Amino acid sequence: MARFTIPREVYFGAGTIEELKNIKGSKAVIVISGGSVKRNGALNKIEGFLKEAGIETTLFEGVEADPSVATVRRGVELMNDFQPDWIIGVGGGSPIDAAKAMWIFYEHPEFTFEEAAKPFNLPELRKKARFAAVPTTSGTGTEVTAFSIITDNDTELKFPIADFNITPDLAIVDSDLAQSMPASLVAHTGMDALTHALEAYVSIMANELTDCLAMKSMEMIQDELVKSYKGDKESRDKMHVSQCLAGMSFSNAILGIVHSMAHKTGHLFGIPHGCANAIYLPAAIRFNAEKAGEKYADAAKRLGLAGSNTKELVESLINFVKELNVDMQIPATLKEFGVNENDFLANLDKIAEGACEDPCTSTNPREISVEQMKELFKLSYYGN
Repeated sequence: MARFTIPREVYFGAGTIEELKNIKGSKAVIVISGGSVKRNGALNKIEGFLKEAGIETTLFEGVEADPSVATVRRGVELMNDFQPDWIIGVGGGSPIDAAKAMWIFYEHPEFTFEEAAKPFNLPELRKKARFAAVPTTSGTGTEVTAFSIITDNDTELKFPIADFNITPDLAIVDSDLAQSMPASLVAHTGMDALTHALEAYVSIMANELTDCLAMKSMEMIQDELVKSYKGDKESRDKMHVSQCLAGMSFSNAILGIVHSMAHKTGHLFGIPHGCANAIYLPAAIRFNAEKAGEKYADAAKRLGLAGSNTKELVESLINFVKELNVDMQIPATLKEFGVNENDFLANLDKIAEGACEDPCTSTNPREISVEQMKELFKLSYYGN
């Protein structure tokens, strides 16, 4: 039996943020990272529409790039005082992930992060509040997913939370909110979306529903990402939808070793998540092709890439990824990104072991040992 879960309502397209004036409730906590949501006018619009709905609001801001246990706990304290019946995460993946975790512990204060990190182990939510997600970047897909990642800065442990309970009730994918992204963020989030789609497509949990979403997302990324990077408004609108499709796919099919590798190195080496995915993706495709070659070849054919057999099509797919990186000035290797070689080698055993233990590795199409993971990391550091 397969399961497919997405938010009950997804509004997408320009101006859809206005749907917030139609929600029913009395109080909402809005969770954001920082000033960009204020500067681009998104926060004012959200607060205004909620006021029209008769909903009192309060703001939690300051969510960091890798949301922490301490930040989540501060948010829960605010919620305990304010008693919202809506929690609204606004921004990129970090504030929405943080808001999801706040929601868990607002409803179940006795629960622990260790318990939450056990896959599909959460108690029922929605006793106190419902959840809405409003993405302002085009890549994470977290507005439609069952995932949240929280970091304990004291121990450097990451708590990957996976449970359909934290799939938002309402996702508002307003493409107007993505127009102010800088080009580098467009590049990184776009490659994150492509990685979501490709990893979901070859996951051992993939099915017909996840495949159609992943493939459509890839087709749109092929057509729109570089144009969006160059500032085309219509392409940026379409990329905001494309990343949402990829999010729906991977929330149900899960991911693979590219994300496992990125999870263990992003914070450690200061690499933006989407940039890390872009660097690791070519090597991971080549490694996985031993088991998933036919699926990769199918994706390549659907994208119109050259090749008369599986090997040639897989190579074309790898080159497609590499060319996107070149077109958007994404480094080809960790060394080119600027990761210090001594730091890399000193941490190699730890990151390889951590990536093998990451939950995303369990749905990768090919099993991988720690030694093989080390070789993938070295390939991604030094290149060919």
